[in-house]
Amino acid sequence: MNKTIGIVLIVIGAAMLIWTGFTYTKKEKIVDAGPIQISADRQKSVNWPPYLGGILLVGGIVIVATAKKS
Repeated sequence: MNKTIGIVLIVIGAAMLIWTGFTYTKKEKIVDAGPIQISADRQKSVNWPPYLGGILLVGGIVIVATAKKS
């Protein structure tokens, strides 16, 4: 079980180092006056620091290295 968790942490950490965030589009309602509705597309971004990916990567490596062989 620990080895699986370690491998997952390694994969997530490596992905977080490669991609430091992502952007998505959200529709927001600007005007809602009865039958008239005006909406706009707004881009939102989610970013995380690269060191977080490094911490997960190192943590996964430590877990895999210390996992007991069954």
